Amino acid sequence: MKSAAPQPPSAPAARPAAPLDLGGVGVWPGRLDAGEQAALMGEVAAIWDAAPPVRPMTRWGKPLSVAMTSAGALGWTSDRRGYRYEPRQPDGRAWPPIPARLLALWAKVTGAAVAPDSCLVNLYREGARMGLHQDRDEAELGWPVVSVSLGDSALFRVGGVERGGPTQSLWLNSGDVVVLAGAGRLVHHGIDRIRAGSSDLVPGGGRVNLTLRVAGPTGRA
Repeated sequence: MKSAAPQPPSAPAARPAAPLDLGGVGVWPGRLDAGEQAALMGEVAAIWDAAPPVRPMTRWGKPLSVAMTSAGALGWTSDRRGYRYEPRQPDGRAWPPIPARLLALWAKVTGAAVAPDSCLVNLYREGARMGLHQDRDEAELGWPVVSVSLGDSALFRVGGVERGGPTQSLWLNSGDVVVLAGAGRLVHHGIDRIRAGSSDLVPGGGRVNLTLRVAGPTGRA
């Protein structure tokens, strides 16, 4: 009896050529493979060493449930004076640089003529969430915002440009990439909750969200 011929290894799943449309927001499921996710998580750990994440205080004196830090020329901060970008950490040190692989990803998914000068690094532990909001703290609102998910899955909610009205939701998984651009640049969006324990990529558990944006003035918008 002849043995069965060996089968060729299955090809990896093809990456989508175009994003899904969620209320005007582009979503690339699985844009980063497992190896790319692990490599990026290592670079996030280096960012944390240089700029440890903290839970920022809102202008109302309450801390956010998400721990945050930044990379790039400008970092996002919040306190009783409000939300803004600063060129240095609170201790006076410069923010660490944005990893080259993120700059390359930005170029591929946006085609923007300007590179991002800020990357927010958000850490969601179990129970953390982010309410519906718009990204409006940038000097020029015509540039895209690119979001990368690592670790635990998160329920992503998208509304409209005006507050209120219907919303749509989608579970984002590790390796997914989201782009807010064009008509979707100023939609309200947020994270309702994470699915704790759905990934072991992030040390200590949870989800890391990296958001690339052009925060400072370029004169080209």
